This record gives sequence, C-alpha cells and structure tokens, in this order.
Amino acid sequence: MRLLVLGGTEFVGRAVVEEALGREWEVTVFHRGRHDPPAGTTVLHGDRTEADGLDALATGEWDAVVDTWSGAPAAVAATARLLADRAGHYAYVSSRSVYGMPTPPGLDEDAPTVEPAPADDGTDYARAKRGGEVAAQEVFGDRALCVRAGLILGPHENIGRLPWWLNRIARGGTVLAPGPRELPLQYVDARDLATWTLDASVKGLGGPYNLVSPLGHTTTEELLTACREVTGSDAELCWVEPEPIVAAGVRPWMDLPIWLPPGESHETLHQGDVGRALATGLRCRPVAATVADTWAWLRSLGGEAPHRPDRPRLGLDPEVERRVLEGLGTQHAGRRSGPEAENP
Repeated sequence: MRLLVLGGTEFVGRAVVEEALGREWEVTVFHRGRHDPPAGTTVLHGDRTEADGLDALATGEWDAVVDTWSGAPAAVAATARLLADRAGHYAYVSSRSVYGMPTPPGLDEDAPTVEPAPADDGTDYARAKRGGEVAAQEVFGDRALCVRAGLILGPHENIGRLPWWLNRIARGGTVLAPGPRELPLQYVDARDLATWTLDASVKGLGGPYNLVSPLGHTTTEELLTACREVTGSDAELCWVEPEPIVAAGVRPWMDLPIWLPPGESHETLHQGDVGRALATGLRCRPVAATVADTWAWLRSLGGEAPHRPDRPRLGLDPEVERRVLEGLGTQHAGRRSGPEAENP
C-alpha cells in the first residue's frame, strides 16, 4: 500500500505512520516541517494555510490518504480536490464533537450533527470538524471515511491528559481522586485508532464511525490504579465524590483531566455507541497497556511531554489540591486506596 499521511509527526498522525511502516507500506508524510517524522518515510513539506501550501502534492499517487487536520475545513476541501484522481481512499480523522453538546447516552452514527462550517477559520471545533467531513465526502463520496474519535490517549500525547495523571501520581503523597471510582470511561489508544483506520482503508470503508472503546472498557479507578502501579508510586488515592470537588471550584476535564462527573457531559463523552466500529474490527488494548506504554515514553523524555501550543495547559495546581483536600476533611474524603491503605 502507498499511504499519504497529512500530518504524521505528532500523536495520532505519528501512530498512523508507525503502524503503516510496521506493515511495510510505502509512507509519504506531508507536513510543515516543525517536527521530525518517523524514519523510513518520504517527506514533503507544505503549509495548508498558505496559498501555495499544497504545491508539494501536485504530483504523486497513493492508495490511501489519512488526514488529521483540525483547522479550517477549507484546507480539507482543497486537499481532497487536489488528490481526487490520484488517491483511492480518504480517511479524515474527525471527532465525536460533531454531534454537539450535550448528547444523550448511546448515540450512534445516525444521530444529528452540528451544521458544517465550510468557511469557518477552525475556531469552532465541532463545526470545523463537521465541515472537514463534508469536504472529504463531497469529493470522495463513499471512498471517504470519517473517523469520529472520542478521547484519545497513548504514547506521544501532546494534550496533557494522561501525562498529567502519570506525573502527578508519580510524585506520591495524597492524590485527589475524583469519584465515583467505578465511573466508566471511554477512550481510544492512538495506536488502536491507527490500526483500525488503516484496516478500514484497505477494506474501502466509507461514512462515519464512532471510534472509542466499548462502554465500560475501564473505570476511573482502574485508570488511576494503573498509573500508580506503573510508576511504582506510594501515592494514596483519596476518593472524593463529585459534589464537593465541583463546589471547591475544581473544573472537571481541565483541572482533573479525563474526568467528568455523572451527568450530561459524561453521557456525551463516555457513553457513546461504538457497535459499528467493533463490528468492523476495532480492538482496544487494556488500559494497563496504554498507561504503561505512555509512562515508558514519558520517561524517555525526562518526564516532560510535548504540548500543542493551541491547547490550554491542563492539571490541578498542587497548592489548590492541598487546600481542597484539607478543606474537605475526612467527612467527605471517603475511602482511600494505596499501598498503605485499605483497598476494597
């Protein structure tokens, strides 16, 4: 297979490139040159936001294209038109955000989406992603695959979610662990996304697919316990119910990454229907494997993960965490878990 990856140097794009190289595919990476792509690729440079930014793609033929663009939909439209007669399949990595917020639990791919924004500058993420889907489908038709990913974790994460939890738990001490501890989480490891997407390209699949793990694949407790185990930390997880955490001014998703308390936001992000992807081969590795591999990668960098400049910094300030735990006291703290505590 001859694969063109638009992006291909960070997180999801990098996972796609590494998976394709592992299959001994011929891989071309088109990017702006800000980061080094994996060795073994053919490299083309260009900036899709510039008038002549696609010149490097004026020639060449590929069996499949994977596009990870998350900016203005016009870039997807221009690229798809340029490649229409020279690429067999176009996979656009979209987002489950195209359904809008909030959405009911159990939402499948036939649910209504936000209105696309073909002329948007990319600032409205949901409408821009939907605009990218429409742009790819208008050119490639049923040869366009819309990979509606949810929360994405794994090595090379440049958002700061799982790396923050790993570093926080590695520091040890009492950790504010947001409950309920059995709260189910849905996410997809970037490498599992890459495997499924390339398999889908070979099969010629088209249309939208929700791509996250099955409901109940893991829980908040399993995720944080895995972080403690792989780091070898003596951290004590202090499980606190959502109400006092929110009342203390701690923001779900931002101050405590990944976590959303029960309610509309959790139903939207962590209770989606993924039956279509599972029926076409999606397989999700255990949370312990994702956590362990991310920690190994993070340690190889000295503990400091790269960070996308267009995304805010995540994580709870240590002083705020200390004040919250002291303010809650034992009457709200609930059960604790850790090497020196009772772990039911």
